Amino acid sequence: MLAFLSEISITCVLASYFVVLVLELLRLFGRIPGRGLFVIGMMSVGLFTHICYLMLRATASEGAEGGNQEVGLLASWSDWSLLLAFGLAIAFFVLYLRRPDTIISFFFLPAVMGLLGLAIALGNRPPFSRTEAIEVWRSVHAIAMMAGSIAVLIGFLAGIMYLVQSRRLKQKRAGSSFRLPTLESLGRLNRRCLVGSTIAVGIGLIAGVVMNLNRWGSVGWTDQGVLLSTLLLVWLLVATGIEYCYAPASRGRKAVYLTIASGGFLVLAMIGVLTTSHGQSEQDPSSLENSDRSASAQIEWSTSTEDIQ
Repeated sequence: MLAFLSEISITCVLASYFVVLVLELLRLFGRIPGRGLFVIGMMSVGLFTHICYLMLRATASEGAEGGNQEVGLLASWSDWSLLLAFGLAIAFFVLYLRRPDTIISFFFLPAVMGLLGLAIALGNRPPFSRTEAIEVWRSVHAIAMMAGSIAVLIGFLAGIMYLVQSRRLKQKRAGSSFRLPTLESLGRLNRRCLVGSTIAVGIGLIAGVVMNLNRWGSVGWTDQGVLLSTLLLVWLLVATGIEYCYAPASRGRKAVYLTIASGGFLVLAMIGVLTTSHGQSEQDPSSLENSDRSASAQIEWSTSTEDIQ
C-alpha cells in the first residue's frame, strides 16, 4: 500500500480533477443517473491524492541530502501553489456538497487545475532555506491565528447581542432608544464568524505545524499552547458542523450558544499560550547547549588566564 502511494504524482491529482470537470460538463447534455455520486467519489480521490502528494514532497525534502539543515519543508513556490490549489479544492467540495444543483465547478476547477499547472511550471525553482521558510510560516501562523481570534470574538459579541435583543423583543422593548441590529443580521454575522474562525484557526494551526517541523524537526503536540489551540480547532469544526445540521428556523439561538462556547475555548487557548513558552522567541535547544558550552569554556579560559598571571 505504501509503495502504491509513493507512486502518486501531480499528474494523478490533475487527472482526478479533470475527470470531475468532465463529469460536471456532462450535466449540460441532460440528466445522467449516478453522475453526482461519481463527482463526489472522484473529488474524494482527487483530494486524497493531493494530500498524499504534498506529504510525499514534504518527506522528500526532509530526506534529501543536506535537507535537514538547508532545504525548507514545504518552502518553494511550487509547494505553495499546491497548497493554494488544495485549499481551493476543499472549498469547492464543501460548497458542492451543500448545493450540488449549482454549477460552480466551471469556475473552481479550472482555477484549481491552473494552480496545479503553475506548480508544475515552478517545479524547477529551488526551495527556500529553512530559515526563510520559518519566517514565512511564522507570519502565516500569526496572521491566521489573529484573524481567527478576531472572528471568534466578533461572533461572541454578536451572540451576546443576539441574546439581549431576543430578550428585549420578548419584553416588547425593542423599539426604545437602545437599538440593536435585528436578530436575522446578528444570526447571519454569528454564522459567518463561526465559519471564518474555523478556516482561519485551521490555517494557523497547519502553518504552526509546518513552522515547527522546519524549526525543530517535530511538532510538540504536548505543548500546552499547541494542545489548546488544537482543541479550539476541533471545537470550531464540531460547532460549525452542528450549526449547519440544524434547520434554518432553529439555527439562530443554537449558533449563538456555540459561538459563546467558542469564546470560552479561545480564552483557554490564550491562557495556554501566555502561560507557557509557546509563541515566545526561542532558540534551538542545540544552539542553547552549544552556547552554554561556549560560556563554560570562556569562564574556564578566563580562570586559567588569571592563574597564569
